[in-house]
Amino acid sequence: MKRFPVVDIEELPEDLRERIIAVEEKSGFIPNVFVGIAQRPDEMRAFFDFHDSLMDRETPGLSKADREMIVVATSAENDCLYCVVAHGAIARIRSKNPYISDQLATDWRKADLDERQHAIISVAVKLASRPSEIVDADLDLLRTQGLSEDDVYDVGAITAFFSMSNRLVHWSGLMPNKEFYLMGRVPRES
Repeated sequence: MKRFPVVDIEELPEDLRERIIAVEEKSGFIPNVFVGIAQRPDEMRAFFDFHDSLMDRETPGLSKADREMIVVATSAENDCLYCVVAHGAIARIRSKNPYISDQLATDWRKADLDERQHAIISVAVKLASRPSEIVDADLDLLRTQGLSEDDVYDVGAITAFFSMSNRLVHWSGLMPNKEFYLMGRVPRES
């Protein structure tokens, strides 16, 4: 159901091609989002640079697994199948919990979360679904759970970035790669 042309990676600038090939070598496939948004290389670069700046860091208050769980819960709130499935796979792997993504996508309130994670997800989902209702107390809740100012900012930035991403995926008609469905559920074949 792709609504825009899928770009052949061989037609991309070398830096983007190398970035995509590196992901393919690590995961064994090229995520559909890479070729689905590649028709605009400058925007693709900016998209992935912003993604990586938010998602590839880990702090004492906000782990890489926490970051992925934010994506899954807020993408579920935005009905984004692609991001729920793709980031659900990464969340399962990073959290070492094969159930967490399904729980977050179905009803995050009943997910196996500790108090800190519950606070993070509740504030992120509120921002994703009812942004005008965010108040200082929401940010303070995150601070009381041990998140630094940078971590609090990241909760909002991750939620905002993936709200945009969810909409781009909806607009483009992208579907998740079948490989994502089993990642983190079954042992990877060598």
